[in-house]
Amino acid sequence: MKKYVTKRCLLGLGLVALCMVYAGLTLIKTRPVKAQTPQTSVVFDSQGRMKVPTGFRKWVFVGAPLTPEGLNDGKYNCDAAGKNCTRSNFPEYHHVYIEQKNVDVYLKTGDFPEGTVIVKELTRVLKPAFPDGSRNEPSGRGYFNGEYNGIDLSIKDSKKYANSNGWGFYTFGHHPMPYNETSEERPISECAGCHIANVAKTDMTYIQFYPLLRDKKGY
Repeated sequence: MKKYVTKRCLLGLGLVALCMVYAGLTLIKTRPVKAQTPQTSVVFDSQGRMKVPTGFRKWVFVGAPLTPEGLNDGKYNCDAAGKNCTRSNFPEYHHVYIEQKNVDVYLKTGDFPEGTVIVKELTRVLKPAFPDGSRNEPSGRGYFNGEYNGIDLSIKDSKKYANSNGWGFYTFGHHPMPYNETSEERPISECAGCHIANVAKTDMTYIQFYPLLRDKKGY
């Protein structure tokens, strides 16, 4: 009789435990999922200004276009008649960084996910020795990185930046460090307009300058 009661007790406890496990799984399955918002690495202050980014030099380095002042000779940003020319807007290397998770998505889909941040850090060419801005080094005559000289940043948020084709643009100064601590969104005429006119079909990014993104050969 004692053994029979013990078996019944054990069976009862087993059923209770099984019910508790099932109830727990049901709660997990039916628990509401929070709506996903664009994941981004930038920070805004209480006035809506973006804070200067940090840690981006650890991201994927996708390329470094170069537009040295010595090669433009005042013939950059001309009007249709070739007049009213100004000096180059970017007389530097453009070191471009993107977080790997966003590069991965681009390589799979051909589009950057919402919240993607692209940082362009500028460096001057190193101590020009010739009129074209180049210099001689043991490796030969060419262009070499000089001092840091500014940060520009773009961020994808199709709702927030609907008026500029889904991307917002910010700048933290074109000058040596320290950079400006914050930036307001730049006017379309200052940044986004050039991207809209030239690379609207490639997610507002000059993909043709970056082999990793352009050729999609992987890391």
